[in-house]
Amino acid sequence: MTVPPSPIQPFRNAPQYWRSSLVPGGDMLTAEYNDHAFAPHWHDAYTFACIVEGAERYAYRGGEHVADAGSVAVIHPGEVHTGARETDFGWRYRVFYLPVGFVQGVQHQVTHASGGLTMPGGAQPWFGEHVIRDTEAAQRLTAAHRLLQTGADPLLAESVLIEAVSIMLVRYAQARAPAMPPLRDTVRVETMKARLSDDLTESLSLTALAEAVDLSPFHAARLFSRETGLAPHAWRNQLRLVRALPALRAGASATDVAVAQGFNDLSHFTRYFRRAFGVSPGKWRAGPRS
Repeated sequence: MTVPPSPIQPFRNAPQYWRSSLVPGGDMLTAEYNDHAFAPHWHDAYTFACIVEGAERYAYRGGEHVADAGSVAVIHPGEVHTGARETDFGWRYRVFYLPVGFVQGVQHQVTHASGGLTMPGGAQPWFGEHVIRDTEAAQRLTAAHRLLQTGADPLLAESVLIEAVSIMLVRYAQARAPAMPPLRDTVRVETMKARLSDDLTESLSLTALAEAVDLSPFHAARLFSRETGLAPHAWRNQLRLVRALPALRAGASATDVAVAQGFNDLSHFTRYFRRAFGVSPGKWRAGPRS
């Protein structure tokens, strides 16, 4: 892979989150980054990241990937990943965070229109683990992103968006292989996740978490980190962030959201939020709508 020439001037750290009424519950990001590095995190939506200039390196599902200009990086809901520059100049991209229901809805339309891939029992479409290099798909997604951001004719904007997502689904979506029966360690990790997420405002020790799965604190922490990619405390804080988004999207104050999700204070909430999303919760909440 050849990374295209860098621009004359390095990119800035300049993210802008925004929303559109045509994608209920979704978020979009128009950004350029120079030296910002995203901490390991996940989203509860499909991430379609269209690289416009420069290149981004990210860790995902046990591998290191580089998305360069004209490519699309797809991150599946709930999958831990990172993000940082691949070149000295950074990268510029346009990102969709599309709700699972939205993508499944488009998949349903595609299936009925063309007799394409049918996902079993509400399964989520799977796009694989590698960077997608498809000029037409990237251009269609980028065009849809621009139309939504500028508040263009909704009939046009929605048509282009549906067409772009359809192209991605028809060309790259597949059904994941059926899951194997859960192993004992898998059951333990799921039990710990349930315990961590039960009450996010509860003060919970590693010892108490380990007792729920009959392991020592050391072995519980090592097992959890190995299986999820995050330490128990980091996973819980990421869940707090994900659960904070609907309230922020609805206009709640960052201070109220921080307290409701169990963060010690606003500064604690802001620090974790910025590492995961690149902006403060207040700026994320204030993103323009179209």
